Amino acid sequence: MGTRDLTTKITKPGFGRAKPRLLDVLGPGLITGASDDDPSGIATYSQAGAQFGFALTWTMLFSYPLMSVIQEISARIGRTTGRGIAGNMRAYYPNWLLQAVVALLLIANTINIGADLGAMGDALKLIVGGPAVLYVVVFGVMSVGLQVILKYHRYVSILKWLTVSLFAYFGTVMFVQVPWDEVAKGLLIPRFSADASFWTAVVAIFGTTISPYLFFWQASQEVEDEKAKPGRKPLKKAPAQAQHAIHRIRLDTYVGMAFSNLVALAIMITAGATLHAKGITNIETTGQAAEALRPVAGEFAFAVFALGVIGTGLLAIPVLAGSAGYALGEARKWPVGLEREPLAAKAFYATIAIATLAGTCLNFTPINPIKALYWSAVINGMVAVPVMAVMMLMTARRDVMGKTTVPLAMRLMGWVATAIMAAAAMVMIFQLST
Repeated sequence: MGTRDLTTKITKPGFGRAKPRLLDVLGPGLITGASDDDPSGIATYSQAGAQFGFALTWTMLFSYPLMSVIQEISARIGRTTGRGIAGNMRAYYPNWLLQAVVALLLIANTINIGADLGAMGDALKLIVGGPAVLYVVVFGVMSVGLQVILKYHRYVSILKWLTVSLFAYFGTVMFVQVPWDEVAKGLLIPRFSADASFWTAVVAIFGTTISPYLFFWQASQEVEDEKAKPGRKPLKKAPAQAQHAIHRIRLDTYVGMAFSNLVALAIMITAGATLHAKGITNIETTGQAAEALRPVAGEFAFAVFALGVIGTGLLAIPVLAGSAGYALGEARKWPVGLEREPLAAKAFYATIAIATLAGTCLNFTPINPIKALYWSAVINGMVAVPVMAVMMLMTARRDVMGKTTVPLAMRLMGWVATAIMAAAAMVMIFQLST
């Protein structure tokens, strides 16, 4: 066999390079993990750090294996079946369940988009002044425009580079005085409290790190990747590709989720070392968190924190709108995919645009998008449990997964995560009733 033939075989699409570059391997998992630290998530982590100092940092270690397993399962469902979560639910489960889940997901994602756009507008106003509502509109139009105009492979490259914005939060940690011995205690020795606000914060953190839109997005991105790269086929039809594909998915997902939790940890540490230490314990928005940092951590830390909000928002809003588009499109049997031309998937792109527009409009109504996030969290908690349960059931079915069913140990971990989210949902419902 000649050198050219050998090179062709090694780089044959679907099998990958002999030594692929890390940036090539990282994709759906990295983007999903990074988008988990959206502006509303930043507000949650900032509040946890401001109110409880380092006492809740252990939740990042606890949630990491759970969210990693759930996201890997999501990715494997997409890569194995060639369909997203909604597409598989449509094929194998009752229609009423699918329609209810998709409707609730659309509502929650729209509220989240509105809150994130509002936070981005406030952050830019803090830095340069001017009208925040104008910035909200600009960011919303920019997000929709990029998704509609750019092909999937180009757009994914932009999203990968936007993950760099999350390094801003590692930067803020470097510019504040951190008592690392106290951080280590909070991280490695879980502490509990009978205070209702403590458990509310724990529920909020788990609801932020394990969220339904992330399941739908990562599964659908695996489908997009499969279609965009010649030679790749659904693993159900091409089990010979399974070993390489599963290894790539696992690396991508575990790196992405680690990145996500490290960023969340950095935000909690920054808030604990500055705001909590100064007695500032009530933070409701990212704008408040950034503004509160200014006098206690300096102008640079304030500016870096605020810029990070904008960068993470630009990354998260397309994921929120895109997951809504994939879910509704698959439920309605529409052509879906960011690789398609807009006229070839009009309803899919219209869903993305309408969800973003509706989120933008929330910032012009008496409804406070940040306050509405509480209801978004409640809805996400209600949606997550049945979706996770269905995913766990799918992974054991040979008619769904073919020869690449998920190992028992992973399924058990997934069921543990599902039980924890069910408990979190019950806590939220109890709080609403009291």
